Amino acid sequence: MTNLDEALKIVGPKNKFPEVSLIEPTQSGYLLLAIEVDHRPPIGFFVESNAKKKLLSTLKTLAQTLVTVDGVLDATVFKALIIPPGRGAFLRKRPDVKIAKFDVVMLVEFETVDAARDYQDTPEWVALVADTKKRSHNVISIAASNTRRIGPVDHATKGVFLFNYFYADSLDINLQVWNYTAGWFQDQTGLDNSTVLLPDDSTQVPYTIINHCRWDGLRHILPALLFNKSFKPFVLDNFEQNNTAAIPILYQLA
Repeated sequence: MTNLDEALKIVGPKNKFPEVSLIEPTQSGYLLLAIEVDHRPPIGFFVESNAKKKLLSTLKTLAQTLVTVDGVLDATVFKALIIPPGRGAFLRKRPDVKIAKFDVVMLVEFETVDAARDYQDTPEWVALVADTKKRSHNVISIAASNTRRIGPVDHATKGVFLFNYFYADSLDINLQVWNYTAGWFQDQTGLDNSTVLLPDDSTQVPYTIINHCRWDGLRHILPALLFNKSFKPFVLDNFEQNNTAAIPILYQLA
C-alpha cells in the first residue's frame, strides 16, 4: 500500500524544467524477464560468452513465436550496451539491495494485465525461468502493469533503450520523484516516450518501478548524463533526498 499523504522533498532550484507531459497509461500487461548472464564492466558488454549467445538465440526464437499468440501485442529481446552514470547514492545506505546487472532482457506485452499474469504461470514460462536460472547469475521474472506513460516505446526501430530499475523506501514517493524529474529528460534529451512498469508484487523483487524508454542513439542521452551540470542537482540529488535510487542500464535490440 502507498501512503498518499507522503510529501515529496525538493532540493535545489524548484521547477527549473517543464513538468513532464504524460498520456494515459496503457491497459496492457507485461512480463519482464531480466537476466544477468555475463559479468562485464560498464562498457564491456560487446564481449559475449557462448552461453549468452545461445540464450539470446533461444529468447529471440521464443519472441517470434509469442507475437503469433492471441493476446500478445509485442515480444522483444534486448542486450546490454552500457551502464551509464546515474546510480543513486542512496543505495549506499541500503547495502542489502541487489544491484541490477541484467545484460539480457525480454519484455512481452499482453492485451491485459490478467493475460500477463496467466502466462507467467504457464508450464512454458515456468520452465523457461527455471532453465535460465541454471545458466545465469541472477534472474527475475516480473508481471507488471503500466503506471505512468510519456508515450509508447518503439521496439520496431533500432536505438538505445533504457531499463531503469528503481529502488525506493516508498512506492508513492518513487512515483512522485519520477514525475518531478522526468521533465528534465524531456527537456534536456528530447525524450518523447516512456512506459513505467509497476511490478505486481514488489515484495518478490527489490525494485519498486522499472522505467523503460528509447532514444535514437547514445548521442541523445549519454552526453546529458556525463556533462550536463543540471543532472545531479535536479535529478540525482532529488532521488537521494527522497530515499530513492535509480539503477540504469542502456540496451540495444538483440
